[in-house]
Amino acid sequence: MENGTIERVRNYPSPNPHIVLKEITYWSCGLRVKGMLASPKVAGSYEGILYCRGGMQSIGMVRPARIAQIASEGFIVFAPYYRGNRGGEGRDEFAGEDRWDAIYGVDILKQYCIPERIHLFAFSRGGIMALWVAILRNDITSLVTWAGVSDIYLTYEERLDMRKMMKRVIGGTPTKYPLGYEQRDVLPRLEEMKVSMLIIHGDQDKNVSFEHAKVLEQALIGNSIPVETWYYSDFTHFFPSKINRRVVKDACHWMKSQRGV
Repeated sequence: MENGTIERVRNYPSPNPHIVLKEITYWSCGLRVKGMLASPKVAGSYEGILYCRGGMQSIGMVRPARIAQIASEGFIVFAPYYRGNRGGEGRDEFAGEDRWDAIYGVDILKQYCIPERIHLFAFSRGGIMALWVAILRNDITSLVTWAGVSDIYLTYEERLDMRKMMKRVIGGTPTKYPLGYEQRDVLPRLEEMKVSMLIIHGDQDKNVSFEHAKVLEQALIGNSIPVETWYYSDFTHFFPSKINRRVVKDACHWMKSQRGV
């Protein structure tokens, strides 16, 4: 079956009376994978956001309330679960071949939104997924990465609690299995991107260190890619809810103002 083809759509309970949720099963690399679509109830032409979730497997899974919140800012939002999650076929590869689930997720999104206005909104592990989407597609308008992973080697160094998972999923350590990390290393490919970017990061983040934001910012500047930064000196990986809501609103406004590169 062709990549980006919808296999099944089912209604999903929505926490927001103004937003309709659907769970979509679609094809990616010969696998049936799943994701969640959020649409405003009021009919109209809406820009699209591919939301790249964080975490791994059940940790950081797509939250209906989160994508409904983003959709309520006037977007159609599609959030892939990535392969091997919630009944999807294959296995989650932490920014390996599963990047194609996000890449083909754009084709799903385009069937519902204004196809010329596609944005990427990434959180945590989703940062590296979104960067790959922006590199391997040429139809993305803008990218927002919030507390996003940008350097796979830095993640291995910093997150001692994740090393066992990374060795299992990627195939070993960066020393013993360098190819697995090289294949996921997005930084050398940034020059291929044609999107404007917004980096949001808390200085006190211990899950994805502030260094990820600085490394990415410098790499984007070095490649003459337009980048804006919203850095918060007092915040960790998770912002206080009131500020979180405001930043989501502001980020959505920023996306709507972008005109591509």
